[in-house]
Amino acid sequence: MPINEWFKKLNSRPIIISGPSSAESEEQVLKTARELKEIEQVKIFRSSIWKPRTNINNFDGRGDNALQWLNQVKLETNLLTMVEVASPKHVEMCLRHNVDILWVGAETTSNPFSIQELASALQGMNVPVMIKNPLNPDINLWIGALKQINKAGISKLAAIHCGFYPFEQTSLRNIPKWEIPIELKSRFHNLPMICDPSHIAGNKEHIQQISQKALDLNMDGLMIESNFSPEVDLSQTEQQILPSELNTILNRLICRLSIKDSEDYNPLGQYRNQIDSIDSQLIELLAQRMNVVGEIGDYKLEQNLNILQLKRWEKVREQGTELGKSLGLSEKFLTQLLRMIHKEAILIQNDVMNNKE
Repeated sequence: MPINEWFKKLNSRPIIISGPSSAESEEQVLKTARELKEIEQVKIFRSSIWKPRTNINNFDGRGDNALQWLNQVKLETNLLTMVEVASPKHVEMCLRHNVDILWVGAETTSNPFSIQELASALQGMNVPVMIKNPLNPDINLWIGALKQINKAGISKLAAIHCGFYPFEQTSLRNIPKWEIPIELKSRFHNLPMICDPSHIAGNKEHIQQISQKALDLNMDGLMIESNFSPEVDLSQTEQQILPSELNTILNRLICRLSIKDSEDYNPLGQYRNQIDSIDSQLIELLAQRMNVVGEIGDYKLEQNLNILQLKRWEKVREQGTELGKSLGLSEKFLTQLLRMIHKEAILIQNDVMNNKE
């Protein structure tokens, strides 16, 4: 992976990328860009021109015409422009209209065939490309996309962490799984890493917190969706914020000093961040388990069943112990852990079954 000196030339840390989720009208694009220009940290104006949709009734972007609006943004604000590409035609149109930076979305990164087509279209070009993580937490798929684009001659590369599609209900739109971008960064020290708090959060409420976490993990920049009038936006209104709100968030962020050594990363800090991320997921999973335990308590109460079902407990203990041992955990630790979880489950079901009004 090449050393990305191009990114350092933007001369800002963190690099802030902002703009509406999609370019919907010339007024929307230009008014948002003018307001973002007043925020010193914002260096790049982003907007989707083409929006892939599973529902044919959803807004799918304004297409090629919107590229002219981005040209006007460059003329008026001097901001760099950035557009998502998912096909060779998108690449051709963006380069024809002098878009400065291209990004590859999570859906496209998840499809090696699409990445190959983009790589062919980018062959020999001198344009920066940022690649989002795939929908699922597969670091090898992410690395494969980066390497494929790099092999086409693109040396100006960056990665974008937008989180991963959750299979269970969470308070966030995407699960951060911070350990994956940390691992990517540890393998490719000079690869710039951008965090996309908007897509991780899925709403305004968590953008500040996620942005600060990204900076604490020494990420190089943030891509935050902003729109001068998000309430009338045709896509993803919940996660877009006003430029003034973006300014407030940026002013509240704490950019802590890095303790990077000559290798550009601190192994102990990387490991601790992985631990923190895994611990958060463990606690969330335990909470989900106990919610199911409560529902089982309701069913047992309805069916007049005993709380303790001994055969079931023995099966849970046996399966858990065997799995844990196969993964290198000690039997003593597993026994204590499973007993604690079972004890809490008994207490929850007892409360459910004996305190119903």
